[in-house]
Amino acid sequence: MPDAVPGRLIGELTFLEISKRVSEKSILCLPIGSIEQHGPHLPLNTDVVLAEGFTRHIVSRWGGSFDLWQLPTVSISLAREHEWASGTMSLSIQTLTALMRDLAREIARSLPARNLMIINGHGGNRGILEALIQDLRADFGLNACVFHPAELVPVDANAAVPEIHGGKNETSVMLAIAPHLVRQVCIAQLKNPPDGEAVAMAILQKGVTWPWTTDDRRLADIGVIGDAQAASAAFGQRIIDHVVETAGGVLKQLLDNQRLPGH
Repeated sequence: MPDAVPGRLIGELTFLEISKRVSEKSILCLPIGSIEQHGPHLPLNTDVVLAEGFTRHIVSRWGGSFDLWQLPTVSISLAREHEWASGTMSLSIQTLTALMRDLAREIARSLPARNLMIINGHGGNRGILEALIQDLRADFGLNACVFHPAELVPVDANAAVPEIHGGKNETSVMLAIAPHLVRQVCIAQLKNPPDGEAVAMAILQKGVTWPWTTDDRRLADIGVIGDAQAASAAFGQRIIDHVVETAGGVLKQLLDNQRLPGH
């Protein structure tokens, strides 16, 4: 029988195949999600599904062009703004920092690739990941970037409430990637938060950061900030297509960065 031809999942390679198929110029794609409430209509692992889904589409589209390889997913991260809800799991800042540093150390030790794109499925991780990629470069020699798919969705200036969590955008992408996980019958019971201005002031205000939570009734309805009733699979697919095409330019820039002095 001929040898099986694995896909672009690092975990599907044998240890003998690593040196043959992965090089210093390969790009490793690391999905990071979260286990947290997403309202009554979306599962706790929504951010995991989204991070893996975006990564899978990016690797499928650009894997051959940029020699992409998908790493195992980091599924639990920072989610303290949702700790009021059953099932939400959050690491501490110290633990996530130690985890990411250990992962970087193991990547640099065990694999020849020195390029890393982190695909972040959870907005609450942005701050810590932006700080940590400095460590990944300076302490472990990794040429890294963090890619935030959710922030590539154009903002609807006419929306009554900003799309922050579990609303139109996330629900639409879930309908496109994993419709069987969406409890569509529960969407009808959702109502828009009563104060869209409060959402903007608590979460999007320039020049100040507040420790907001999704059980604040000024901001959320049953843990949702946004309009899930406006979601559709078609809109979700448009988001996916836009994110995947945008990723091509980011991947090119990442390889260009590797050729700069000091990388």
